[in-house]
Amino acid sequence: MKIYLVAVEAPLYEAFLSHCGDLEFVSVKFGSILDLAVDAVVSPANSYGFMDGGIDFLYSQFFGWEVEARLQKAIREKHHGELLVGQAELVATEHAQIPWLIAAPTMRVPMILTDSVNPFLAARAALRVALEAGLESVAFPGLGTGVGRVGAATCAHQMRQALGEVLLGEGHFPRTWAEASDRHQGLYTARRRNLQKES
Repeated sequence: MKIYLVAVEAPLYEAFLSHCGDLEFVSVKFGSILDLAVDAVVSPANSYGFMDGGIDFLYSQFFGWEVEARLQKAIREKHHGELLVGQAELVATEHAQIPWLIAAPTMRVPMILTDSVNPFLAARAALRVALEAGLESVAFPGLGTGVGRVGAATCAHQMRQALGEVLLGEGHFPRTWAEASDRHQGLYTARRRNLQKES
């Protein structure tokens, strides 16, 4: 599978290059994600499929508002009314250039993400759906970097971890809860602490 990581701001572009540029199947691009001809683009949507803000608004303008309607119908009928962070849904766009959209929420509702692993969970879910659907090319924008205010380096690091786990088989089941906690925190900080105690 060919993966495109697309940024419209220099810090995210540089972070994508730094964290993911060594992967042969990854191409880092600067500019509009909608300039690409790929099987699917990823929407870092909210859990209810509202596509009227941020990059989702650009998608709605490009593909038409029917995509939001299809996504929300799928959320109601297949996900009991809420597409959780860590899940993803494939929706047809009926657009020849980019025939599919993968909705992979980075947040339940629009919010600032603090000490969050949501970009990792969203990227992981999107990649799993793409594999299951047999897609050959997928383009990702920054995940959580807009409203969520996730830093460029943190976003790129988490997306690299997701790419490694899903496409390269780099992940393994944690041997202990302590290892799980260490890996969890390693997605967003270099300073580990006991998560069961108040900081």
